[in-house]
Amino acid sequence: MFERLRKRLAGAAIALAMTAAAIGAAAAYEGGPVAHGGTIAGVVLYDGKPPPLKRLDISKDRDVCGAHPLYDESLVVARDGGIANAVVTLPDIAKGEPMTPLKNVIFDQKGCQYVPHLIAFPAGSTIKIVNSDGILHSIHTESTVNPVVDMAQPGFKKTISITVAKPEAIKVTCDAHNWMEGWWYATANPYYAVTDAHGRFSISNVPPGSYTIEVWQEKLGTARERVTVPAGGVANVKFTLKPR
Repeated sequence: MFERLRKRLAGAAIALAMTAAAIGAAAAYEGGPVAHGGTIAGVVLYDGKPPPLKRLDISKDRDVCGAHPLYDESLVVARDGGIANAVVTLPDIAKGEPMTPLKNVIFDQKGCQYVPHLIAFPAGSTIKIVNSDGILHSIHTESTVNPVVDMAQPGFKKTISITVAKPEAIKVTCDAHNWMEGWWYATANPYYAVTDAHGRFSISNVPPGSYTIEVWQEKLGTARERVTVPAGGVANVKFTLKPR
């Protein structure tokens, strides 16, 4: 129990430090036209043998939640080593294309899991939380700078809309189904990407110059590199994350 508490406190401290840095970056960011923008393309790989997916124990509402096997999605690694659902950002970019919040980012509760497991979006965007299951869910966020969401969503309440105003990585759980976990990642600028099933990502229309590029994964933490984006060209980046 004490070890679990220690890990939670350590994780909260890291998240708070990341959030503070992101808020500072957001305050300094300036949007405008981009001339001769380039692209950052890359891959995020796992250092070692891909771990197997762990099947979740379904203890409630089995007629809905147990219709299909559910697996822990906190670390999904393809056979080729690519890591899915990692968030790639440019935390120190000061100027670039305008920051445009999104109006309806879908976060569904389907089969008693979050679909998708992770969503990334610019701070100020509105999340549309969907209940496709028709049973009671209860959305609960572990926020540090944004207001905590702790709200029941009965089956008849198909959607709830929440605006996430500030940059932050936010863990989402369901108080009605303790195996459900997902993430919202609100970014400080419009330059971000989520890796696909093979760990690949691409960020376009980046002003030419040198930047810090950062990858975050919920179980493996963060890693950073320097990247130089050529005018109208492509900069390639490869991250290799080690198990902690």
